[in-house]
Amino acid sequence: MATKVVMEALSPTMEEGRLVKWLKNEGDQVKNGETLAEVETDKAIMELVARADGVLRKRLLPENEAAPVGQLIAVIASPDENIDALVSGAGAAPSSGGAAPPPAEVVAKGNETAGASSVPRTAAQAQGEASTPPQEKVTSAPPAAPGPRAPAPAQPASGNGGRTRSSPLARRMASDSGLDLQAVQGSGPGGRIIKRDVEAAVAAGPAARPAAQAAPAFQAAGPDSRDVPLTQIRKTIARRLSESIGPIPTFYLTAEFDMERVAEMRTAMAAIGDEYKVSFNDIVLKAVATALAQHPEVNAHWLGDKIRYFSRVHLGMAVAIEDGLITPVVFDADRKRMSEISREAKELAKRARERKLKPEEYTGSTFSVSNLGMFGIDQFTAIINPPEVGILAIGALEEKPIVVDGQVTTRKRMRVTMSCDHRVVDGALGARFLQTLRRLIENPLMLVY
Repeated sequence: MATKVVMEALSPTMEEGRLVKWLKNEGDQVKNGETLAEVETDKAIMELVARADGVLRKRLLPENEAAPVGQLIAVIASPDENIDALVSGAGAAPSSGGAAPPPAEVVAKGNETAGASSVPRTAAQAQGEASTPPQEKVTSAPPAAPGPRAPAPAQPASGNGGRTRSSPLARRMASDSGLDLQAVQGSGPGGRIIKRDVEAAVAAGPAARPAAQAAPAFQAAGPDSRDVPLTQIRKTIARRLSESIGPIPTFYLTAEFDMERVAEMRTAMAAIGDEYKVSFNDIVLKAVATALAQHPEVNAHWLGDKIRYFSRVHLGMAVAIEDGLITPVVFDADRKRMSEISREAKELAKRARERKLKPEEYTGSTFSVSNLGMFGIDQFTAIINPPEVGILAIGALEEKPIVVDGQVTTRKRMRVTMSCDHRVVDGALGARFLQTLRRLIENPLMLVY
């Protein structure tokens, strides 16, 4: 019995994946659970594993090519089984006529197992995770009678009362290109518009575009420039930011904190021993987590028809990587000692830059922090990561002249800016949160227990 190998949702927000490398060749014996290929998701490089024993009879997706979740990319079968019917139907994601049942466990297997979160979760527990049908066992149909066959005529893409039938990837590509899908002929099942149809229409020129949406004329890359295809993570960043900065009514609160006592405490801790060395960022993370525990109204998610408030603080920390940005999560940060946060933050940042984070390590945050102080940025505004309702932007420490008890002196100061979703966080609420954060940071012994 043949088994379909499809592009699986290896991360909670994945819509398509790029096949980085096949680890099995056609004709190789494979076992259930054995790694078939490495796939780049929107967050990391993950392993795609076999769901059945047999022979890898056909690889349908070349390396470095992308495919939407659900698309057939390979076939596992017995050596003598006829798979012509399966192979001939490859190239399109399954129709969205019905939702697939959620998987019972995480289908992705990370590149390594060390450094797992202290709050292990299954894929079904991750907020907003898209489920993907498991690799499906099918009985091959008998081969069609041999003989010449005329190419099938192009089918109209409309259906369901005039609605254009198209895959999610095709719709997104058309939107990015300013393409009118009504003018595109679909070549997928039942005339469904798929990726190759949009690519062909875009290559054909502006004839299929409405005048108001004609794509701007860009000069082709020359000797002084180069075009680089978008990575999966960069595509996800672009989509997520457009979901945030436009629809979310955001306002900003900026405050400046005195960091003199934090600097003194950090120096004193380092003098005790290496195991007590912490960074300014570690202290800020602990302070933010403690403040969130005291203000659960800010530790929340906006879910459209309801607001979800959390009693546990799972703190996301933005980490810059080569292809963009990822936000690993320090779970239960308010309950951890500063030294624990320091060790976990360093390990998560290291694994993030190596693209080895597992989905459960970068999903589930209830609030996020972004720090650009190490780059000399004194103040900036960060974009909220939906469905969270706030994010704190941390600037650089600076020696500034200020007046203390009527005398001008210099002290270490740091500016922070909180981005607030006004649908949940009002101005007074955000201000009270920053007041609490100021009290904790300017009296850091309150964080040591």
